[in-house]
Amino acid sequence: MAEIREVLLNDKNRVDYYENCPGCKIDQMKEDTHGIPFKHLFFVFVVVLAAALPISSLFPFLYFMIKDFHVAQREEDIGYYAGYVGSAFMFGRALTSVLWGMIADRYGRKPVIFFGTISVVILNTLFGLSTNFWMAVSTRFLLGSLCGILGPMRAYASEICRKEYQALGMSIISTSWGIGLVLGPAVGGFLAQPAEKFPQIFSEESLFGRFPYFLPCLLISIFALGVSILCFWLPETLHMHTKDNGELEDSYDAGEGMINEPDGKQNMKKSEKNPASQQSLLKNWPLMSSIIVYCVFQLHDMAYTEIFSLWAVSPRKYGGLSYSTADIGEVLAITGFGLLVFQLFVYPLMAKIFGPIMVSRIGAVITIPLLSSYPFMAMLSGLSLTILINCASIMKNVLAVSITTGLFLLQNRAVAQKQRGAANGISMSAMSLSKAIGPAGGGSLFSWAQKRQNVFFLQGSHMVFFILNIIEVIGLLMTFKPFLVEPANDSS
Repeated sequence: MAEIREVLLNDKNRVDYYENCPGCKIDQMKEDTHGIPFKHLFFVFVVVLAAALPISSLFPFLYFMIKDFHVAQREEDIGYYAGYVGSAFMFGRALTSVLWGMIADRYGRKPVIFFGTISVVILNTLFGLSTNFWMAVSTRFLLGSLCGILGPMRAYASEICRKEYQALGMSIISTSWGIGLVLGPAVGGFLAQPAEKFPQIFSEESLFGRFPYFLPCLLISIFALGVSILCFWLPETLHMHTKDNGELEDSYDAGEGMINEPDGKQNMKKSEKNPASQQSLLKNWPLMSSIIVYCVFQLHDMAYTEIFSLWAVSPRKYGGLSYSTADIGEVLAITGFGLLVFQLFVYPLMAKIFGPIMVSRIGAVITIPLLSSYPFMAMLSGLSLTILINCASIMKNVLAVSITTGLFLLQNRAVAQKQRGAANGISMSAMSLSKAIGPAGGGSLFSWAQKRQNVFFLQGSHMVFFILNIIEVIGLLMTFKPFLVEPANDSS
């Protein structure tokens, strides 16, 4: 009798998979394979890296690029124009991310990912060939508008992993994204102005001598071209079921509505258990609250990314470090390696012990005194400065990525699969808008602070990092209830 009951129970909970549905194939793979999907996570890593590399690769040489364009009348005004170029990408992405998310929900993650990588190849190359300020701004704007990769990839990473590995999947996204945001500037710093750094290889009359910022952009575009070819082997995760008349049904999880129970009872149960998946995304407060908090921290991180490079290359008379682009590249390359080690081996363990929200809070608390120490580093030189600036850069980026990884998890668990593309699109649009404000605000703040060298309170760079800390404190306070609400039900 017990055996019959077990057979009936198993049959009742059996999931039917559609033969030609790519999402069903992924779900069946997850059911049959209990290990970590290393191959798929590798795809996630390289695709996100291709999308992240061009975002901040310009910051180490942007100061010199603006100077070469001769649009700034005074040296102190360079930060204003640098902020506009840095913001153009994020402003473009803010306008189109929801659209790309909706397309990914309707037609699949793979077409959006492929189109985004091709956009990087073309537009990032054109940016390196910019001959004036407006060409630089327009190519960056178009790159941000057409590269809608990150939102679908965040949904993709949660869909290819079993529940127990979703933290690892989000960590891979954050790791690749974080490495791209530090490795990109490292490439830009090392390879910009090659005719000056490597005159024995590149002459002033050569292509790279006439376009001193083309080489780093070209290498990143070549990498993106390789990734776009790799996308042909990228498995689709979206469910695509056809009705009897051949029309395409709405996509949804394989286990959602396919369990063999009569009269749609199982669908009703699923809806009752997961009301968030049935309601408007804008009314889903666990999703929206995590997005708002995420935007605050991303505003801070993008402003920091721009300010750090401007501060490091600015003269010591303005409180900077007088670094070259190569010096910044070295710091950020070391940072990228440290970030990779932490996210792959330490973060999943910390998230398991403390939970994603607590890890985010700890990261925000530690960031505040860390940033306060930056202006004092300008008083050092030699080996002591090198050691401290590298340690500080590694720690700052590790903390920033840890904060965003936890918020990634909350966002993807707050919605069902059929809404993940749109949900991540909303997140990307909101985040991109805040990141568009970051460079523009950061550049303006930096230029203003450079003129405050003789004031008594918070002179120069002290004011810059003080305001960054204010934003960090606001983000920290928003991680607590009643503002931030964890999803009550798991929609994965």
